[in-house]
Amino acid sequence: MSGLSASGLKTMIKNYTEVSDTVLTSAILENIILNAQQRIMYDVPIDADRKQQSASLIVGQQTYNAPAGCLFVRGIQVYTATDGTITGANNWLLKRDQTFLNEYVPANTATGSPKYYAMFGGATALSDTTSGKFMVAPVPDATYAFQIHFNVMQATLEGDNTNFISLNFPQGLLYACLVEAYGFLKGPMEMLTLYENKYKQEIEKFAAMQIGRRRRDDYTDGTVRIPIESPPQ
Repeated sequence: MSGLSASGLKTMIKNYTEVSDTVLTSAILENIILNAQQRIMYDVPIDADRKQQSASLIVGQQTYNAPAGCLFVRGIQVYTATDGTITGANNWLLKRDQTFLNEYVPANTATGSPKYYAMFGGATALSDTTSGKFMVAPVPDATYAFQIHFNVMQATLEGDNTNFISLNFPQGLLYACLVEAYGFLKGPMEMLTLYENKYKQEIEKFAAMQIGRRRRDDYTDGTVRIPIESPPQ
């Protein structure tokens, strides 16, 4: 199956379910597609969603807004440079719970180069830069440069546009949509079960690529080999 646009996916959902526009309206189909995209996004962390952003810490400020659309932070590097330069000596902050940082830095009294970070809140849209936050400890005593590595929400599939999932995982996206569609239509149950199983088969293959093959190489990890049982002697 080649890549899908939002309009093409809507047509396929209606063709597979054999349901008219009066039942599966455009608004309902968009909700089905959104739910399917979110399911895939939560089931497998996608490399295409990995981003990084650079900035500088502020003296005396412990809490910062997470990047727009940030789902979760994968790591934060703090550099010794205080001029915004993302080069040279640096260290990775250790992730801790917010309560740990509150105890470690009571009333923001401990200052220095940060060693720890914690996340709280969560961004709700690609344009949202205020709901998701992270805090560091100790409180910065200089304008250290830092780089934050995170996963971001994918652009919503709508109209005639495409995104990474629709282009690179169209069959899994279709099956996830059909699960949502048959759940909305309340049956038949055997069709919902059929597409749920098809989705699970496809998501295993997709996960093997995203968090398997893309995270290893032959030199470091060795070539993947399939064990073959020898005939009994």
